[in-house]
Amino acid sequence: MTNYVKHFRELKVYQKQREISREVFRLSRQFPAEEKFSLTDQIRRSSRSVGAQIAEAWGKRRYPKHFTSKLTDADGEQLETQHWLIEAKDCGYLAEEDFQRLTGWCEELGRMLGAMIQKADSFAGSQDRLREESIPYFTE
Repeated sequence: MTNYVKHFRELKVYQKQREISREVFRLSRQFPAEEKFSLTDQIRRSSRSVGAQIAEAWGKRRYPKHFTSKLTDADGEQLETQHWLIEAKDCGYLAEEDFQRLTGWCEELGRMLGAMIQKADSFAGSQDRLREESIPYFTE
């Protein structure tokens, strides 16, 4: 059975991003109060921005260069999130197990975004839906 994507919320890459941002939020609630307007704010903002960039990319999918630009921005935000995860671990706010899990998820997200960027032309056109299975993510 073929699965068609009609909305960005149905994209596997968007769903993975949501999982990451929820976990970042949950774990960052334990950061010290003095980090509220620095590390906590930055890591939450960057992890959430990935989803916003994916949503914008979806809206611009008929224009491969715009689509690619937004997905590239999303990839940059996931890399920024990885940086803040490193900072949180180095400060002792994040356990090694949580760090490894989240960075692994971010790396998977990066591979998914990279696959979409490579196949940007397949998202273009006037169709209202997309067969996502035709876009391999190579996440393993």
